[in-house]
This record gives sequence, C-alpha cells and structure tokens, in this order.
Amino acid sequence: MISFADREYSDEEIYAILDEPIREWFKEKFGTFTPPQRYAVVEIHKGENVLISSPTGSGKTLSAFLAAINELVLLGKKEELEDKIYVLYVSPLRALNNDIRRNLEEPLREIREVAKTFGYELPEIRVAVRTSDTSSYEKQKMVKKPPHILITTPESLAIALNAPKFSQRLKTVKYVIVDEVHALAENKRGTHLALSLERLQNLAGDFVRIGLSATIHPLEEVAKFVFGFNEDGTPRSGLIVDVSFAKQTEIVVESVVEDLIYSPASELSEALYKRLDELIEQHKTTLIFTNTRSGAERVAYHLKKKYPKYAELIETHHSSLSRDVRLEVEEKLKRGELKAVVSSTSLELGIDIGSIDLVILIGSPKSVNRALQRIGRAGHRLHEISKGVILVLDRDDLVECTVLAHNARNRRLDRIKIPQNPLDVLVQHVLGMALERVWDIKEAYNLVRRSYPYRNLSFEDFMSVLHYLAGEYAGLEEKRVYAKVWLDEEEGKFGRRGKMTRAIYYMNTGTIPDEAKIEVFTLDRHFIGTVEEEFAERLMPGDIFVLSGRTYEFKKSRANRIYVQPKEGAKPTIPAWFSEMLPLSFDLALDVQRFRREVKNLLDNKRTKSFLMKKYQIDEKAAKAIMGYFREQARYSTVPDDEIILVEEVFDERRAKYFFHTLIGRRANEALSRAFAYLISKKKRCNVGIAISDNGFMLILPKEKVLSENEVKELFQVEDLRETLKRALDNTELLKRRFRHVANRGLLILRRYMGRKKSLSRQQLNAQTLLRLLKKNYPEFPLLKEVYREIMEDKMDIENAEIFLRWVREGKIKVVVEHNELPSPFAFNLEVIGASDVVLMEDRRELIKQLHSKIMRLIKEKALSN
Repeated sequence: MISFADREYSDEEIYAILDEPIREWFKEKFGTFTPPQRYAVVEIHKGENVLISSPTGSGKTLSAFLAAINELVLLGKKEELEDKIYVLYVSPLRALNNDIRRNLEEPLREIREVAKTFGYELPEIRVAVRTSDTSSYEKQKMVKKPPHILITTPESLAIALNAPKFSQRLKTVKYVIVDEVHALAENKRGTHLALSLERLQNLAGDFVRIGLSATIHPLEEVAKFVFGFNEDGTPRSGLIVDVSFAKQTEIVVESVVEDLIYSPASELSEALYKRLDELIEQHKTTLIFTNTRSGAERVAYHLKKKYPKYAELIETHHSSLSRDVRLEVEEKLKRGELKAVVSSTSLELGIDIGSIDLVILIGSPKSVNRALQRIGRAGHRLHEISKGVILVLDRDDLVECTVLAHNARNRRLDRIKIPQNPLDVLVQHVLGMALERVWDIKEAYNLVRRSYPYRNLSFEDFMSVLHYLAGEYAGLEEKRVYAKVWLDEEEGKFGRRGKMTRAIYYMNTGTIPDEAKIEVFTLDRHFIGTVEEEFAERLMPGDIFVLSGRTYEFKKSRANRIYVQPKEGAKPTIPAWFSEMLPLSFDLALDVQRFRREVKNLLDNKRTKSFLMKKYQIDEKAAKAIMGYFREQARYSTVPDDEIILVEEVFDERRAKYFFHTLIGRRANEALSRAFAYLISKKKRCNVGIAISDNGFMLILPKEKVLSENEVKELFQVEDLRETLKRALDNTELLKRRFRHVANRGLLILRRYMGRKKSLSRQQLNAQTLLRLLKKNYPEFPLLKEVYREIMEDKMDIENAEIFLRWVREGKIKVVVEHNELPSPFAFNLEVIGASDVVLMEDRRELIKQLHSKIMRLIKEKALSN
C-alpha cells in the first residue's frame, strides 16, 4: 500500500539508529535534522520504499543516503564491508552526478576522521561515477574492484545491465536512489529507467527504492512510477514524504510599464532592463529565467551593453552551450563571483549553484510546478524564503501569470503526464533481456508489466514487438532490417540471435534522438542556411517563414534537406521562435478560463479592482490593466470562459480567418486545430492555414470558402478525434521526422553500425522509405503505432482535447459564433502569430497597437449608436 508519511521522528529517534561516528559527525556539521530527514531516514532504515518531494536545499539527498551510509559504516566496523555495489544512485544529469560524488566523498572522509577519535579505523567507502564519459579503463577497474556506491544515468544503467561481467556486480544492490524524478517521469528516459529497474529487481531481488523530486503532482502516481508493481498488478508498498510546503515562497507579478498596449517596443525594452538592473542591484545573486535559449542570450547581451558594470558579472547558461562553458558558469556562481545568470531551462534541475537570493522569470513559465521549481532555486536553505518576481510583457501574459502565481501560493499544482506503453523503448529492453539469457515469454511479459508505464500493456502489443525483433515482417530484410532474436511460440521462449546483436544494442541504446540541423535549399539547389528539426516538423507545403532576413515558401523535403521558394514581401505563417516555446499546462489553462468568468461577472462592480488586488495579490497597475482588457473584450465581442467558446469569423482582402478561443494549452490546441483543418480541407477542397497559441488557434481559408455557423459547430461534434488526427498527420514533416526518432529507439534504423556513425541524412532517407512500406503493408506494425501514439499523446495532448470536446457535446460548454470586422482584443496575439512579420518584437507590438486603436474606435461608435 502507498500512503503519506505521517510520523515525524525526533532528533533523538534518528540518532538512535545511527552509528556513533555518523551521529557525532552529523551533530557537529548540521546540529538538527530537516523535515525530509525527520520523515524519511528511519523509514528507509526500516527498508520502506520512499518518495521524497521537497524543495531545493532541504537536505533531501542526504535523507536518501544517510540510512545507506549508516549500514555501510556498520559493515565496515564489523569488517564485513565487501567489494560489492550496495547503493545505486541514478540521475538524468551527468553534471549532477559529479556534484553528488564530490558531495559524498567529503562527508565519508569526515566520518572516517570522527571514527578515529573513537579509537578505530573504518575502511574506505568507495564512490564511483559510470556514464558515457567514463573511460574503458575506469570501467574495467570497476569490474575488478566495484565501488560501494555507484552513481550513473538511466542510459548507462541499461548498458551496465547487459555488460556480461559488470551486470553480475549489480546483483548485490540494496538501495536504489532515483534523483530528479520530475525531470524523468514525463518522458521516455523515465520509461527507459522504469524498465531497467524491473530488470535490476529480477537480477538483485528486492531493494529499497528512494525517489527524490521537486514539486510534482499527483504524488501517488509518481510513487507508483518509482516503486513499480507486484506480480499481481497491485502497486508496491511505500511511503510518500511530502514536505514541499516546508519552504516559504514569495511570488510577485509585475508589469514593467503602465500601459501594455501603447508603450512603444523601445520603451518596453528600456523599462524591462531598467527593472532588471534595479532588482539585480538590490540582491547579491539573481537567477533570471527566459523561456527560450535565444531569449537568454538576448537578455544577457542587452544587460551588459546597457550597463557596462555587468560586463564580467553576468553570464548565460543553456543547453546549446558546451559542457565546459556551463561548468565554468556553475563554478563562478558557487564561488559568488557573479551578480546574475540568465538561463532558459537548464538551471531548473538540482545542480548545486550555491546561494541565489532572487529568481526573476521573464514571461510566464507556463506551469505552476515549473514556477515553483524555478523560484525554489532562491533561498537555498530551508529556513530562507524563496523570492520570485515574474515580469510580464503583454496582457495575456499578465492574466496567465496572475492565475499561475495565485495557484502557486495555494499549492494548486498541475498534473504531470507519464507516457503509456511506448513500444520503441520496449523493443530496446526486450532485446536487452534476450542478450541476458533465454526467456519464457510469459515471464518476460510479466516483468515488463511490473513497471508503471507498461502496467496496462496488452499481450498482443508485447507479441508484436517480439514478432518484429524475430524478423517476421516480410519485406523488411530487403531494407536491411534483420532479425535480432529467435522466437519459439510453441515452446513459449525467445533468446538472442546473431553475433552482432550485442554490439548493435550497445551502440544504439538510449532514448534521446540525435539533434539534426536541417539544411534549407531553394528548388534550384542554392543553399540558404539551416533550421532546427523541431521547427522543420511544423512545416506544411505553402508555409512561409523567415531565414537570414528573407521570406521563403516551404515546398518539399528530402532526407535532412528542405526545399523552398523565395517569396519576397509575403507574410510568414510560422514564427522563427515557435519551436522553443513552452506549452501551457491543461490544468492551468482551465483555471485561466474560470478566472475569465470570475472577472467577467465582476466588470460592473465598483469594488472589483480592490477585490482582484486582495485575492490575487497584484498591484493597482496590474488590476487596472486586467479590468481594461476584459472591458474592451466585453464591449466589442464576447468574453470566452469555461462555459463559452467564442469562434470569431474575420475577413481580410483575400482570406476568411476563424479564431477559436479554446483556452486549453498549445498541445491540446494543436491536436484540435490539425483535426479541424483536415476536416475543412476535405470538405471545402482547399488548403487551410493554421496558427496556434495556448489560448486558441486560427484557421485561415480562401475568402470564397467561408464556413457557415453550422459548419463551425459541426467541427466540435467530430466522432473520432484520434482517427481524424491520424489521417491529418499523413505526409506531414512531423510524422516523417518523429518516425526517424521512433525507428532509432526501436532499432529499426541504426544510428551506429560496425563502429561507424550513420549520417542523419541517410537515417532520414531510410526512415521515409520504411514509413511508406509499413503504412502500405503493416498498418499495425509496433513502431508505426508508436509514432502516432507519441505525436498524439506526448507531443500533443489528444486526451485533454477529447475531454474538452466531450464537455461541448454534453452541453457544459456552449459554442458562440460571431462575425467581426476585426479580431477582438483576446484574439490579437493569434492574429499576430498568423499574420504579421513576427520576426521583430517591434512589428508585433505595432500591429497590436494599430488593432487596438481601431477596436477602441469601433467600441466608441457602437456606444454612440446605442
């Protein structure tokens, strides 16, 4: 049974289980235990599985290690400490692994020193790191003399499980610590690890599982993810230690200018950097988060340019920088040599960066959990308050951040989503298992189902993976896809096949796809530049985008090249920064919808401003801006909320534009918009342009193909959204590129073979050939099923899109269709995404300003005519 830990142990009770050198060391070093330690240490000592959710700097890592170190010291004292791995620590970050080793070696050395004062010598407790950076020589040493504590990553653990000699060293593991669970659970690296842990359990027998996580919800599901399931399908028992509330958080939402509409871009920019300077000056060390890597570079550049005093005192930190550069920035931070660091997302995780006393978020972090995680980096110690300031730059951001900060203060968290049954990751592990020994099919199937992501895996899907690995799909061998296992269904057994299989597995295991830079050429083979793969995924024929300051129309793709045609003066349909944007969570989106209804019902109340300031803890400037925004929308059109979807029809010279105010987050909106666009294109026989945001989407049609009110409403009655979306994905760049990722993970297309790396271009060509073959001959092929599942469930959010449509069908939400002369104020940002040259912030602001002044004129005319 999984339950919440309700017993807080006293210092005396914890000291009672600790051996004397550890007890004395701890008293001298810390004096008293932190909340996670009070709840967890004794329970881990008793052999309970534990999930600890607590803020940065609360001592949760030591909570995890203390009971295990105590056991190792006791064994050492009795001269029973053997050359065995007792503790396995897994983290998604290689940089964090080296940190952990340093943070363990020092206390272990100090404990040995204390032991000497008691008159005895403790043997050395060895700690080692094993990742892809570890040399073969170091790995050999570990086989001969294994560390007592092994630190590794999910990928390296999977390979270690299949290393014939080293895997035997894992048989003695007694404790497994999984750190940064929040960074793993939501993606395939976490799925990969969940399967590795079940295979380890099969090898080593029961061990204590300890999960460490920052703010995450729902904790019961995350605990099941870490602990896994019993043979009978019930979750393994364990305790949840939730002390995320133990740290006080202060969150302020600020607008940097009085007027978010009419302040020119130059004034907004000036005000932003002036405010950043004030905040940096008032604090010792400030961490600034932007939502994109390019944003991080831009903010750091302008701060240094405007304020030369920061030339040596401000640095950037993001995933595109080299490891050495990132490490140097982290070290400078720890030493207190920097006034500020600007990061995209790379410093959200628990790398030890010393003492930060303020976190600034530029723009919405899009989820309550992410906001708390980022702001939690401030005030590193538990008794210190985590201070965060969110600076908003437009009115939608202001509304979103007001609700987000309110939810964060009240600990109303977003639910995380753990991938279900990814068949590509399963392929890797089934092959890994076949390399170990001959398996009974039912036994292997039951092992897989003990892991949370596969608890509901059907036997048919499991068998389809085995049939594929056994080479039973005709036509694949001609494409150089060979059998990797043998399968005997009568005997109910399978095992590995071929001498090269082990090498193939080692060289191609892992879940992170290779980063591809897509080359852009004109149709006459003239090279223009490159775009990121995530950007290329979005393209549809006819899309227009900007590269090197010029506009181009996307025509077709081949391998890792896309072909375009110059289109001077045409308006882009996809902004260049789109691929980096973080999506708004569905739960937070629904709360913004409710907030809209709350404000709408208060618009005529004189005390509304003071009510908003008090309830949502915003200043007068922010409250006035929100009220003004909602009043304009109400006077010009309808305020969409949790009971009303507004669909606006607006015509320009050549096009009919439909604005769908479906505030359900970008991922769910992408699922809906692609399905709707597909249905319209089939019915009207025309291309449909799409622009998507978190607050809704816009569909663009030729003017002669307008939709009637009935046709708009019929879209919401779509019978089978999944099937419609699946058809809409046909021949898209998204399907072609994601299929390569899935085919890589599922070992259908090898990244490395015979010691050589295959070019991404070659891989992409193979992927497109195989995709055509499989769609034609084997629509149920496991990796084909997986690519659709990954796109619809992980990249998009089809489940919540389906729930939303069900609410419309049940009449909980009403669809209102209006014809408007111009897009309403709530549609401005969508209009900008879909219609303007969105490369320059100034142009976007200018367009919104023009739209706003026209709307205000129309509202005045309307008022006068009434």
